[in-house]
Amino acid sequence: MKINVLSGKGGVGKSTVASSLASILSKKQQIIAVDCDVDTPNLGIFFGLHEQDFNKKEVKTSEKAVLIPEKCTNCKKCVDACMFSAISWENKPVFNRFLCEGCGACQLVCPENAIKLIEVKNGWVGHASARGLTVVGGQLKPGEAESGVVVMLVKQHAEKIALEQSIKTMIIDSAAGIGCPVIASITGSDYVIAVTEPTPPALTDLKRALTVVEHFGIPYGIVINKYDLNPQMTNKIEKLAVTKNVEIIGKLPYDKAFIDALVQLKPVVDHEKRFEPMFQEMLEKIPK
Repeated sequence: MKINVLSGKGGVGKSTVASSLASILSKKQQIIAVDCDVDTPNLGIFFGLHEQDFNKKEVKTSEKAVLIPEKCTNCKKCVDACMFSAISWENKPVFNRFLCEGCGACQLVCPENAIKLIEVKNGWVGHASARGLTVVGGQLKPGEAESGVVVMLVKQHAEKIALEQSIKTMIIDSAAGIGCPVIASITGSDYVIAVTEPTPPALTDLKRALTVVEHFGIPYGIVINKYDLNPQMTNKIEKLAVTKNVEIIGKLPYDKAFIDALVQLKPVVDHEKRFEPMFQEMLEKIPK
């Protein structure tokens, strides 16, 4: 079963929920925790992992335009064709690799075939073991694009490990927002846990995220983190759930222990056992 944890808004406790659910499940069965935020991956941090702990392989999912100087006649057609301002003119075309989207327009208009597209190593995917489970993740290199594709490679890597080791359960920690990485991460999920907090921005972004989930027809439940900070906003979230006929599967209090757990590089359920029943209840409410 693939359980996806998303939020819409960043910073509302999504990885806190994902890490604690993964920790609880790992004590009963083999599981894989998958970090599908390749721009700012941090799920591994909850298990005391650092980038160097991962068994990594570099991936190529994008292309960049490169000039072949000896063929260039300085016609400037490539400069005019680039819609991303990735080519400037300094007595010759100068390509900015950070702005280039690899669309190939410059290559098409070049009369001298002086431009080629080359694959670039724009990220990595890998896995590591910690606290009795396998963590799979990846990271996009600074300034690179195609995060959605890298997320798909992360998921494929996780699925390969799951098949090899006969692991049947994945906890997938999605990226924030509703863009390509989120769409890539929720595709194929069996259930979505939508984490939010009682603030206007979090509620607005929750609604957007749920629109994406509903588009794919995936069943979901809602978790309200720090529910006791703003009872009025919590009530609005609960009314939204009633309107959508969706269950609130968990409510977590505001507690300094969550911060202390992260400082100790632990899921909060491992830091303080009193939180374990809250997350166990979430798991019990997920349809099997």
